[in-house]
Amino acid sequence: MEKKNDLLDLTYEFSLKIIKYCEELDAARKFAISNQLIRSGTSIGANAREAQNVHGRKDFVARLIISAKEADESEYWLMLCRDSEGYPDPKGMLELILRIKKLLSKIIAATKRNY
Repeated sequence: MEKKNDLLDLTYEFSLKIIKYCEELDAARKFAISNQLIRSGTSIGANAREAQNVHGRKDFVARLIISAKEADESEYWLMLCRDSEGYPDPKGMLELILRIKKLLSKIIAATKRNY
C-alpha cells in the first residue's frame, strides 16, 4: 500500500484543476495565459514528484524550490485571471495554491534545518 503524501496529493489535485481551467481559458480564446498557466501549474506537481526519487537532501530541496517557484508563477497567472475583465473565475484555485505554497515552505524549511 502506498504511503499518503499530502504534497503529492495536493499538487496532483491542483494539476487536474489547472487542466480544466486552461480548457476554459482556451474556450474563451485566452491562449497566452492558458499556455503559461498549464506549464507552471502542472510543473509544481511534476517537480514535487521528482523530488521523491532524488539522491540526497540537497537535491530534494532543490526540486522543491523549483516547485515553489512554479507555484508563485501560477499564483501570479491566477491572480491576473481573477482581476482581468473577460476571464473565467479561477474558483478556489488561489486558495489551493496558497495551501501548496505553505506546505512547500514548511517541508523546505524542515529539511534545511535537519542537514
